[in-house]
Amino acid sequence: MRRKITLAFLILAAFLLQTTVFQYFQIASVTPNLLLILTSAFGLMRGKKEGLMVGFFSGLMIDLFYGSLFGFYALLYMYIGYLNGFFCKVFYDDDIKVHIVLVAASDLVYSMLMYVLQFLLRVRLHFFDYLAHIILPEMVYTVVLSILLYRLLFIINRKLTENEMEGQQSPWLRR
Repeated sequence: MRRKITLAFLILAAFLLQTTVFQYFQIASVTPNLLLILTSAFGLMRGKKEGLMVGFFSGLMIDLFYGSLFGFYALLYMYIGYLNGFFCKVFYDDDIKVHIVLVAASDLVYSMLMYVLQFLLRVRLHFFDYLAHIILPEMVYTVVLSILLYRLLFIINRKLTENEMEGQQSPWLRR
């Protein structure tokens, strides 16, 4: 139960920071995607199921407040979290390289799908402009912020895992 409450708080905090505070810290008119960092991190650290759930609720927050097509972002983030969960077996505590590569790839896939589904279908064919001015700066900004947030998310995950292990070893819960 503690894990669910903590994840709900993290998703809400990331959403609020992404949509309010980081709007003032735009670089090249792009903001980092904190919900993508959170989805990718928990998919990597905990596996497919938790990546899917964090992704779904992260996308649902965007759908509720900003989405024009309800469920689009929830589905997109859900797939990203699920695909990052495949790399849970490659996860090592001290190695941040896997996380950086996954966040960069996830942001690239996210941005490309956003371009295809929201701009290309409206016959806006300026792909290289979109790539140079939106996709790449957002990817770099998200990866740099991900490097800074990785250790915090890792510590939170480790504390939650330790609490779960202590709860399983409690004499009251043994069968």
